[in-house]
Amino acid sequence: MPDHGSPTVRRRRLGQELRRLRERADLTGEQVASRLGWSAAKVSRIETARTAPRGADVEALLVIYMVDSDQRQELLSLHRDAARKGWWEDYRDSLPKEYTTFLGLEAEATAARDWEPQVVPGLFQTEAYVRAMMESGQRSTLEAPGGVRSRIEVRMARQEAILTAESPLALSVVLEESVLLRRFGDDEVMREQLGRLVEVSELPNVQLRVLPMDAEHPINTGSFCHLKLPNFHDVVYLEALLGGRLVEDETIVYRYEVAFDYLETKALDVDASRDRIARTINRWR
Repeated sequence: MPDHGSPTVRRRRLGQELRRLRERADLTGEQVASRLGWSAAKVSRIETARTAPRGADVEALLVIYMVDSDQRQELLSLHRDAARKGWWEDYRDSLPKEYTTFLGLEAEATAARDWEPQVVPGLFQTEAYVRAMMESGQRSTLEAPGGVRSRIEVRMARQEAILTAESPLALSVVLEESVLLRRFGDDEVMREQLGRLVEVSELPNVQLRVLPMDAEHPINTGSFCHLKLPNFHDVVYLEALLGGRLVEDETIVYRYEVAFDYLETKALDVDASRDRIARTINRWR
């Protein structure tokens, strides 16, 4: 399992385990809250990882649940790990909440599968391409210039943390061919960006495929990213204009997994995709 330092999955695992212990003790959230002088909402927020509990809070719950010493140490260790700061925390104020959660999950994922029909995936974008894309979005959504700069910093930091880490994330990406032809910035920006795609396609942890314009398009949906997580159920992140949405329902997540499998069967193979990208660079001369 890659150790990218994410507290997000650990926090969720801690919440799930505390809920399991409460149910094993045959207690309701209201009963636990009453014993500790808390609100029932606080118990719920801890169990659903919507808030980070203090160490004293976890200790108090473990006393009520009569947890033995070995398991107690294990859970307190999990709490300490969950309290660590992720790389993205410095940018939390400038990012949508759901995207921040996604970054935390991505940091601890073992694999990601990404479908992108509109723009180059964020992990593969050059700084110039990001800037051109963000500035175009700024004109349409009236985003402040400072917000653009912050998002560029986040994009570059994310690439360093995930793509070039000692234990990099295994990435499978299907890219619609129209992305290679859609302009952001001038010709030089596009040449640099497509050259970057050729480079990353040669990384051992990356499988990049292009879905040709004249191929059968098996699904009609926007971009999505399917994350495989250790000791936790898979999730899907859906991109949107002003944010995004996490999907955790296991049946729906499975349908996205099947859809991605089918996309791969219609796309060019890895070598043919690299050749297609390299040839398209000439389009931007």
